[in-house]
Amino acid sequence: MPKMSGVLVPKPGDVVLLDGRASVQFAGDRALVLRVIQVSERPTYHGWCWLTGYAIDRAGDAVGRREVFVQLAGLRPVPLSPRQSGHRAASTRGRGV
Repeated sequence: MPKMSGVLVPKPGDVVLLDGRASVQFAGDRALVLRVIQVSERPTYHGWCWLTGYAIDRAGDAVGRREVFVQLAGLRPVPLSPRQSGHRAASTRGRGV
C-alpha cells in the first residue's frame, strides 16, 4: 500500500482488515476483511476514504461486494496464504519427485 501523509492508502488488489480502528461500524464482531477493487477519488473528510471491494471469509472466498467509508489510519494490511491469494503452490506431480 502506498503512503500518503504518513498513512497507508490501499490500492486495488490489497486486502485490509476493517475493524473499530477504521470505523465504529466495524467494531467488535462486525469486523471484516476486504479485498479492495477501487479507492474512490470523491472528496471526503481529511483522512477518510470510500473503498469498494469484496468481503472475504476465513477461507479466502469473496462473500459479498461492499462500499465502505473508512479512516485510512485505521486500515491494517492482511497477509493472505497462497490459497487465499489465488496462487497455487507449484505441483511436484510429473517431475519425478
